Order: sequence, then C-alpha cells, then structure tokens
Amino acid sequence: MLNNFELRNFGPIHQLKCESAGNINLIIGGNSTGKTILLKALYSSMKTIEEYKRGNEPRKTSEILADKLYWTFETTKIGDLVRKGADEPLSLQLEFGEQQFSFEFGKDTAKSIQNIENNISPRESNSIFLPPKEVLSLHHIILESREQDKTFGFDNTYLDLARALRQSPKKGKNYRQFADSRRHLQEILDGKIEYDENWGNWQFKKGNQKFSIGVTAEGIKKISILDTLLENRYLDRESLVFIDEPEAALHPSAIAKFLDIIAILAECGIQFFMASHSYFVIKKLFLIAQKEKNLSIMITSVDGDRWTTANLREGLPNNPIVDESIRLYEEEIELALQ
Repeated sequence: MLNNFELRNFGPIHQLKCESAGNINLIIGGNSTGKTILLKALYSSMKTIEEYKRGNEPRKTSEILADKLYWTFETTKIGDLVRKGADEPLSLQLEFGEQQFSFEFGKDTAKSIQNIENNISPRESNSIFLPPKEVLSLHHIILESREQDKTFGFDNTYLDLARALRQSPKKGKNYRQFADSRRHLQEILDGKIEYDENWGNWQFKKGNQKFSIGVTAEGIKKISILDTLLENRYLDRESLVFIDEPEAALHPSAIAKFLDIIAILAECGIQFFMASHSYFVIKKLFLIAQKEKNLSIMITSVDGDRWTTANLREGLPNNPIVDESIRLYEEEIELALQ
C-alpha cells in the first residue's frame, strides 16, 4: 500500500502530512481547499511509478512525472503549481511498501524536474482516477481531443480512464471478492453497460433491451465504470483507486451500497483514496469502520490551512462539514420541541 505521504506548497496546500494511510482514505473539506489537488498529486506520482520501465518506456522518471503533472493539472508550466507567495519549493514525498518516492521544484520550473528520487520497484498493477463527471458518453471525444488534437480540456485523469475502459473484457475466473463486488454493482444497476463494436459506442443493457448511453442516468454510468474495470481486469488486488466525489449523481441509498462495495474491494487489497464534502459519505464510512475491524479507514480533513488525519474507528473528526450536519440536526430537534 501507499503507507504515508507529505506535501508542501502544492497549490493551496501549505503543508499536509499523513503518517499512516489506510485501506480506505477519505479527504474532506470545503471548496477550493485542495482535496482534488491532493488526489491528483498522489495519482500523478503513482502513474509515474507505474509507467517507469514498463514495456518499451524509454523515458526517465523525471520526464514521465513532468508530463504527468503538466497534463493532469493542465498548467502553462508546472511551476505554476507552487503555492502562491511560498518562499520554499513545492515538494511531495511518499512511501510505498517500504520504498520512497519524492520530488521538488520551484515556481520557475517549466517542464524539467531536477530534484527527484524514485526507489520504488517497477509495478505491474494499475492506478486509476474516477473523476466526478462520467466519461462513457464522452469516450471518443476524450480520446480524440487528447490523442489526436493534443489539446487541454480533458486532463490525464479522463484520458487514462478512457484508455482503461477500451480494454476488452477478459474471460475466466476472477478473485472471489471481485466477482461478489460485480454482482452487487449489477444489482444496483439492474442491468449492464456494454460497448457495442458495431456502433462504436457504449449502451446500457437491461434484459433484452438496449438504451443509448446518452439517456442513461449519470449514477448508472458512474457505477458501471467501476464494474467495467473489474471485468476487463485493469484493476487487480494491488491497484490504487482515486475517486473524486463518490457521491456525485448518486442517490443516498446508492451511495451507501457503493461504499459497501468499495469496502469489499478494499478488503481484497485495492487501496482507495476519495475526496468528498458529503456527510452521507462520511457517516457511511464511519459505520463501516465500526463494523469491519480488519479495515483501516482514515479520514484527512482540512479546516483553514490545518490538515489532520485520524482513524474513523475512533470517531468523527471536528470539521465544518460534520459540524454543520450536527447543527442542522440540533435545529430540527429544537423546532420539533417548540
């Protein structure tokens, strides 16, 4: 697993240190506090580690990372990622297994990262990032804009996901937890997403009927993406999955079921990092943490400039999202007693 990490002067993040990451990791906070930036920073690092020396990849670690940061954050120069007004460089360090990966650069850096250290052995497993907006209906547009036109618009999280989804399904037995998860996912969906080779698009199949992906609910498309990545074996038991706003386009009951499935996959070995501002997500993961004693579910929260990390098994943290939910509950009780 990704065991721990530290970021300094990375976008709006002044300093964030997580000394113990868990099987499931939730990042909460208000808008523009750096939740998505944290996910993308960790994702870019992991994809760099995974692509280094994979297949015929000739590039150095520094070249891969610079490209990842450039296309993931879509900045004119990667030095723009350095926190505004910071006197020190941007830096990130992480420990994967017992091996280290770190880098740093200043605000004038264009595309060349000099200070980088990678002691992590080449990986065969894949990380993936699930952005808030679904990609199935935009699949061809994403691939065309990036692979042919090479323009900003869809960052690397969308491109990587679109490429992962176009891998063909694989036959044969899968891990039991993966098979169980897929069955639960399809129960939520009450159907299945399939790629139609003849028409060159995704469709939702329910019984003997097929529906255009354009008229399929956003929540169905979102859950189907995870099901597809399990079916085509892009994900395995050593994968890392980053999810930005798991609650997006999902009904509260579907959110709860979706997180139950994530817990099953985490127990199987997949490590999850999620960013959210939903009390439903926080509360459901809190309940899972109380029930599943073999799972470590960590929550990293931000209040102002201060980031803290705690184990959800020990209780809900003090945070504006939690505080506001409690305030509304107390207001409801007060009105009921009048």
